[in-house]
Amino acid sequence: MNIFEALRADHDKQRELAAALIKTQGDSVERDKLFAELKTELKAHAAAEERCFYIPLMEDDFTQEKSRHSVAEHHEIDEMIEKLEETEYSSPGWLVEAKNLHHRVHHHLKEEEHEVFQMAGKVLTDTQKSSLATDYEQTMTEQRSKDW
Repeated sequence: MNIFEALRADHDKQRELAAALIKTQGDSVERDKLFAELKTELKAHAAAEERCFYIPLMEDDFTQEKSRHSVAEHHEIDEMIEKLEETEYSSPGWLVEAKNLHHRVHHHLKEEEHEVFQMAGKVLTDTQKSSLATDYEQTMTEQRSKDW
């Protein structure tokens, strides 16, 4: 497995969770469960991706600007999660914010897969792609066990 395959597998999971979340209603156990799972996935993924993918890409002038942009988007997503945490599940505003998060996550993942991956493929060696995947998987395991 290479870093792109590892990241894409987690991206697919994030898409599924975000889509399921915006289908929930009110102050429900399902909404609580899905939000907690999505929050964990997004936060763990951002931490692992920044350490194991973006830090190496920031070392190359060709991928530095795009990497910084993607890291900034991680912070925007964190802020959206915080806003959702501060809003009552039963509030009509909660679903509006969840839909905004869904849109932001989809935009971010699409941009990574269609732009960043293409650029990264040009600067990373095959050995790096493989070793970064291993590092990423290990970091994700560690991050998922955190209490976000």
